[in-house]
Amino acid sequence: MADYQEAPLATRPKTLDPHEYFNLSPEQRRAEEDRAALRANLKRQYQTQLNNPHRKELIEDPALTRWVHARANPYSYFRPTFKTSLLGAMFGVAPLFALYFIFKTDRDRKEAQIKAGTLERKFSLSS
Repeated sequence: MADYQEAPLATRPKTLDPHEYFNLSPEQRRAEEDRAALRANLKRQYQTQLNNPHRKELIEDPALTRWVHARANPYSYFRPTFKTSLLGAMFGVAPLFALYFIFKTDRDRKEAQIKAGTLERKFSLSS
């Protein structure tokens, strides 16, 4: 536990934080044990369905069904957050402004060189 260094944008895992791991109230411990028992029961039910030799139908996992539906319909489950807004601005709006700035400054530089008479124009029919 002493060698662990936290990542800058991630929280410390619960198993490595002694304050959260050892200083739990009895209600929190009971709630965690209940959740673990529920997970174990669901896992046991799924395993018995999966390993049934007389099984004729497909095993339907409701969590997997929800996940597939959410992946197939992303726009009905999209929530705008600060991160998605920042990514949209960074990849949608910022490139437009950057290209405008590049083309505008290049054109202004060429116009200034033309007015000053310092632009060397090569006459070429091929390019």
